[in-house]
Amino acid sequence: MSTNPVLKSCHHPGQAFGQDRRIVGIMVFRPSDRTESWLRGSAAICTSAGAQRRWRTAVVWCCMASLLIFTLAAMAGCSSGSGLAVRVAGNRLVDAQGQAVRLLGVDRSGAEYACVQRLGIVAGPTDAQAIAAMASWHINAVRLPLNEDCWLGINGVPARFSGARYRAAIRSYVQHLNDAGFYVLLDLHWNAPGGQLAISQEPMADLDHAPTFWSSVSRTFRSNPTVMFDLYNEPNGISWQCWRNGCVLPKGWRTAGMQALVNAVRSTGARQPIIAVGLDSGNDLSSWLRYQPYDPIGQLVAGFHAYNFMPCASVACWNGTVAPVARRVPVVTTEMGEGGCNDAFINSFMGWADRVGLSYLGWSWNPAGCGAPALITSWNGQPTRFGKGLRVHLFKVHSQ
Repeated sequence: MSTNPVLKSCHHPGQAFGQDRRIVGIMVFRPSDRTESWLRGSAAICTSAGAQRRWRTAVVWCCMASLLIFTLAAMAGCSSGSGLAVRVAGNRLVDAQGQAVRLLGVDRSGAEYACVQRLGIVAGPTDAQAIAAMASWHINAVRLPLNEDCWLGINGVPARFSGARYRAAIRSYVQHLNDAGFYVLLDLHWNAPGGQLAISQEPMADLDHAPTFWSSVSRTFRSNPTVMFDLYNEPNGISWQCWRNGCVLPKGWRTAGMQALVNAVRSTGARQPIIAVGLDSGNDLSSWLRYQPYDPIGQLVAGFHAYNFMPCASVACWNGTVAPVARRVPVVTTEMGEGGCNDAFINSFMGWADRVGLSYLGWSWNPAGCGAPALITSWNGQPTRFGKGLRVHLFKVHSQ
């Protein structure tokens, strides 16, 4: 486990012991100044008692008490998080201080497919070095696509890659991303109805499992203010009425509409922003305002997908269908990409999004080749030509 104070592990605080002879030294949590002073004072008492009076029993008990305080402080550090927070205020996202924040980041694909393909839980590395490579691009957000069967542990996914183990791995990864300073968007990406295995995305979330999935996910993360819930990746081939209220598909199974998924999240007491991606695989927001689901606490965000091979791929279309939504609610482009490893399209879109105030995340942080499209050629963050366009632009925004 890394002792880098930026990357902490709340699951094994005891592993940090022995890295430094002091009670408080290089820590994997960030205690308050008062806590640190308390810990050092306890250590001084231990030393004084042992050196001056040789009360071995007192030393043992004193140091055990200090160790207990240290452990409790580490546990408190886990629950307090990184200090990041995001919420909706009007048509903007704001941080804990009420300052406007745009999410500029990447999609980290892997947890939606590795588990059902028996490759593991998340394809590719998730360690400190891998997260540092992301941070080197000056991003502030990461979107994690998830698989409902793997999260719920159903439909025959091997237990070593699903259920409690999958959920624990995602919790840990989210914690590490938070500690690196990233907001995290959790996305239902792959799903399937009934007893079918979730090996791809469907036209819409399924009523059989998706509400249960979101009740569980939101309950797990309801105390984490850095997280946003992206209800369904790419609704497609359905009407706006079906998008909001659900319907029976020609295949014979019933979808869960966005309203049912919002209700599932809010039923747990979770208050984080909820993203509802539009139709046509996220590329159509033309009727989003008319059919938006009701959120009792007003934390709804519109989700948009921007690719050069999709219909809405011009400034005229963005001005006509996306900008009107952005004047009413925050819009997050949860996926943005370009085929052929080029960057002309994303440069045009990012320039427009900067002027309008949209957030955007590039698909995807995986060395999967130009056709994916992929931002990187290796896990150490070396960019493709397409990825270089995003990285250069992020550096420019960061320097402003």
